[in-house]
Amino acid sequence: MAEIRVENLRKSFDQFTAVQGSNFTIPDGSFFAMLGPSGCGKTTTLRMIAGLELPTDGCVLLDGEDVTFRRAAARDIAFVFQLFALYPHMNVAQNIGFPLKCGGMSRADIRARVTETARLLRIEHLLSSKISKLSGGDRQRVALGRAMVRRPKAFLMDEPLGALDAEFRHLMCSELRDLHDRIHATTIYVTHDQLEAMSMADTIAVMNGGRVEQIGPPQEIYDRPASLFVADFIGSPPMNFLKFEGGLKPGDQTISFHDTRIAIPEIHEARAAGPLVLGVRPEHIRFSDTAPVKGRVFGAEYLGTTQIVTVDTPYGRVAARLPSSLHVGIGEAVGLNFRAERLALFAATSGSAIRTANYGVAGHG
Repeated sequence: MAEIRVENLRKSFDQFTAVQGSNFTIPDGSFFAMLGPSGCGKTTTLRMIAGLELPTDGCVLLDGEDVTFRRAAARDIAFVFQLFALYPHMNVAQNIGFPLKCGGMSRADIRARVTETARLLRIEHLLSSKISKLSGGDRQRVALGRAMVRRPKAFLMDEPLGALDAEFRHLMCSELRDLHDRIHATTIYVTHDQLEAMSMADTIAVMNGGRVEQIGPPQEIYDRPASLFVADFIGSPPMNFLKFEGGLKPGDQTISFHDTRIAIPEIHEARAAGPLVLGVRPEHIRFSDTAPVKGRVFGAEYLGTTQIVTVDTPYGRVAARLPSSLHVGIGEAVGLNFRAERLALFAATSGSAIRTANYGVAGHG
């Protein structure tokens, strides 16, 4: 396996720039997810790393070697697509071993390598089965086996679970991560599904509009989003945003939020008076009659042990994750108490996070 490094990678199609100056390093053996909405540039970035697209600028280094303009076949990587692209007239063993057959490997060596790969994927019992007889999850395992059997330096996966139903996706997420831990393969995984990325990846790169907005471990991405976009894209429900006007100076521990004061983590950077955004995750809100922000319950969504209660306030609609044992009625007047140490502040114009004692802007792409 190998380290993958991307330096100032850019891709333009006529007047449209799909990827804008991406920089990141994927350590040897790491599981790296590229997460973002459709059209954000994640698949184009993956295709440039794979050699299926040539960059307009920048370079790609694989194991320290510049492979920017090397053909895909010469990069010693394996690509797994959303559509399985298996050969229906071949059985499982023939599908997995096909790349080795094309490479001229002997039958005995192919058989040994296919058996070893099937054992890793726990599909030894399916080797003689026809592709048409397999479930979606098993077909994806065969597609993975065909990529793994060559023992490439890296695996590149483009929405590989997108064609599976929800139950199979959940199962395959666990199995993919377990497989990664067993073979220690350098893996780049492209997805628009935050649950897939958060549950599997060591590191996530969140992309938007062709740019990498933030890179970091899943917990950091969730707890310390570097921008309004990341805070809104990660989380279900996403972070609540409440707009207000004000200025900040280092050392401040409260803000003037409309007609009240709210405690916040200590400010570490100055901001001239202007439009700001207060961010709070739904799980960091509690109801209290003495809370400074007031509102009325708009609705409640029961989720078992918890419920999502939506409250209309003078500053916008807010979602709170609360214990399901708490009874609330539609139209009921409530006060919203925010956990001060978990609040975030953003500059409304640029969307960037403001540095505080417990909140930073680490991990920008």
